[in-house]
Amino acid sequence: MTNLLLVFFLLVTLALIGVILVQRSEGGGLGIGTSQGMGGFMSGRGTANLLTRTTAVLGTIFMALALVLAMLGKGQAPRGSILDMPAGSPPGAAAPATPVAPVAPTVPNN
Repeated sequence: MTNLLLVFFLLVTLALIGVILVQRSEGGGLGIGTSQGMGGFMSGRGTANLLTRTTAVLGTIFMALALVLAMLGKGQAPRGSILDMPAGSPPGAAAPATPVAPVAPTVPNN
């Protein structure tokens, strides 16, 4: 269930990034969302309204999925990095600390 939600979350994230990049910003930006880019299918205003609504819907889905995934993962133990574990130890075991021998200070001979 969680893996399916994670895949859907990734797809929504990529779609949201794409829709935001297509929109025309105040300074021009990429400006792909103009009427020339749509081939005369919609007016500039219609394209802007469609992209604004799409952004709002994808943003809402993104936030809802983020909350659901956070609630599902709340009870799970945190996973450590593979690099932190010594070879042959079971997953979840902490890496043992290596003892360091104290170094005696040296006194210069005069």
